[in-house]
Order: sequence, then C-alpha cells, then structure tokens
Amino acid sequence: MSPVPSRRATGSDSTESTPARGPTQWLSDRTGLTIVAIVSALLGIAVILPYLQYVLLGLVLAYILMPAQRRLERYVSSMTAALALVAVAILTILLPLTYVLAIALDEALQIATAIQEDGLGIAEIEGQLESTGYSVDLHEMWETYQEPIGSALQGLATSSLELVTRLPNVLIGLTVTVFVLFALLRDGGALVAWFRRVLPVRDELQEELCTGLDQLMWASVVGNVAVAAIQAVLLGIGLAILGVPAVIFLTVATFVLALLPLVGAFGVWVPVSIYLFATGQYVAAAVLVVYGSLVSASDTYLRPALIGRTSAFNSAIVVVGIFGGLLVFGAVGLFIGPVVLGGAKITLDVFARERAGNGEPISADERAADPAVNTSAVGVMTVLERAADPETDILGDERDGDRDES
Repeated sequence: MSPVPSRRATGSDSTESTPARGPTQWLSDRTGLTIVAIVSALLGIAVILPYLQYVLLGLVLAYILMPAQRRLERYVSSMTAALALVAVAILTILLPLTYVLAIALDEALQIATAIQEDGLGIAEIEGQLESTGYSVDLHEMWETYQEPIGSALQGLATSSLELVTRLPNVLIGLTVTVFVLFALLRDGGALVAWFRRVLPVRDELQEELCTGLDQLMWASVVGNVAVAAIQAVLLGIGLAILGVPAVIFLTVATFVLALLPLVGAFGVWVPVSIYLFATGQYVAAAVLVVYGSLVSASDTYLRPALIGRTSAFNSAIVVVGIFGGLLVFGAVGLFIGPVVLGGAKITLDVFARERAGNGEPISADERAADPAVNTSAVGVMTVLERAADPETDILGDERDGDRDES
C-alpha cells in the first residue's frame, strides 16, 4: 500500500508546480491588458463613429422611454415591452418627425425661390411703408445683401440635394437607431451594471457623476425640448389660424430658436408680425403680437413646471453646446451638445476635488449655486429620483445586483 502524501507535501508540490507571480510579471500583465483594452476601445469607437448621431438618437429615445419600459415590465416580459415601445416610437416620433422635416424643407425652398423671384411683394411692402411715413428701398437692400443671401440659399439647396442622394444611408442610420433603442430598452439595466463595473472609479464617485449627468439629460432632453416643442406648436397653431404661409417651416424654426436662451419664439413671431404689418394686414399683425407675447411668456411657467427651475444651464453652455453639438453630432447634437459640456464641467469639478484630497461630495446647495451648471435645484424630477420611489423602480435592481456581487 503506497503511502498517502501529507497535506504539507501536497501543498509544496502545488506551489512548486505553479510559479509565483513576481512584481515584474504583474506589471507586465497589467500593461498588456491596458494596451489591449485601449486598442479594443479605439476599434469599437471607430466602428460606431460613422453612425454616431443615430446611435445617440437611439440613446436619447431610450432615456425618454425607460420609465415606461420599467412600468410595462411589471405586466409583460422585457422583450415584449421593448418591442411595444419601439413600435410606439416609430409611429409617434420617427415617422411624424421625418414627414414634418420634409415639409419644412420644401417650404424653405419655396421661400428661397420667392425671395429670388421677388414673390414676396417687395414693391407692395415699400408702398405700404411709405404710406405710414417710412421710406425704405428694399430693392437696394436686396442688391446689397444679394450675394450672401444667394450663397445661403445655394447652400440650402445643396444640402437638400445631398439629403436626397444620401437617403439610403439615412435609412440605414434610422435602422441602427431602432435596433439601438430596442437593445437599450430590453437590456439597459445590464448595460448600466456592466459599465459601472468596468469604469475605474469608486462607487460613490460613480453615483455622483451618474446623478449629475442624469439631471443634465433630464433638463436638456426632456425639459428644454418639451418647452421648445410646446411653444412651437402653440405658435404654429396661431400662425395657421391667421393664414400665414409656410406654417410648418416657421414652426420648426420656432422649435430650434426656442432651444436658445434669450431668443425663443420671439425670433419668429416678431419678423412675421412686421411682414404682416408691412403688407397691410394690421389686424393679423396686432393679434400675432399679442399671441406671440403670450407664447414667449409661457416659458416662465412651462420651464419650472417641467424641470423645476427657470434655467438648467448657463447661457454660454447652451449656445456653444447646441452649435458645437450640431457640427460634431449632427441634428441630435441639439440635445446632446449641452449635456456633453455640462457633463465635462461636473467631471472636472470631481477631478479637481479629488486631486486636492477633499473627498467630500458636492452638496446640493453648492451645486444649485454653481453659476456655470445648475443641476441640483429643488423640484427636478429625474430618472434617478424616480428610481428612489418603490413604485417606479428603475435602477434599483441593477444596484442591488452590484452589491450582491461585491
């Protein structure tokens, strides 16, 4: 009968068969994994970049629809809920938006053609202004600014033609948006949990960053966009009742301008009122001035009702974020641009605090008083705040899963 090896002997044998990892080997493995991770991330970004704006559009839609997804999951499976919400998004958001933009583009081209062919009745407007005591040579003004206006109109026509030629690419991009939306709705919780695991930041900092970004997203995507959409629809209805042409184009222009601080619907109804007055439509002009003033004033009441404060961002962040976002991310940059700049501000605040050795998180009062990005004002109803309500649990399951794993 062969002797049974002792536990000590067995342990020594296993130790000898598995060489110990010294500091050099550990550093080598860590460096290699870091290089592989960086290369993999860069390759992944390179794959996403051609359709980045469509991926971001899917992300924005998923953010908006996520509370509804969580509620539907109480009654049906996550896949069924995601399919239903994707169908709703296509029928109520994507298709109507595409149709409205197509009409607005066509009306913009008609306006451009009318300006070039003097179809706006410039002579009539001059005569009307002269009868009120104002003498303006609109033809001379047109000749003075004809070149820049012509260049702008040519650019609009070129952009329209490019949009038609790129239609197959646009359809592919919208297909990417639909699949991204479905994946985020169905597996969004798992993706959030994975991202929190791989992010090399401790849990309390992750929580602070996620809360700040969530409030920025809520204020930009839900708050500002909802206010702009309501004002655009209200003004569009008024313009249609008054018989103003190119209502769809003017409504879309109102929506875009309403996203900008200190401009809003004012940038549309004032020029239209002047045009109505100059063409002798005094009653319509007066009605539009009164109605447009009410629409612009509604911002004072709508914004606090939707996002709990009069302003979510510093004006410079909004303007730079919108125009920079348009150049970098395309149309979806209208919503993402300010969030990116505001998120950079929050991240740099946390970085500066950690570098200074002060681990105290920024309090709600300090963030509310921040002149650059105010993201914690009382009354903001964000996704994370709704998650704290047991009736509308959104991220709680993923957080509990992270705690169990730890």
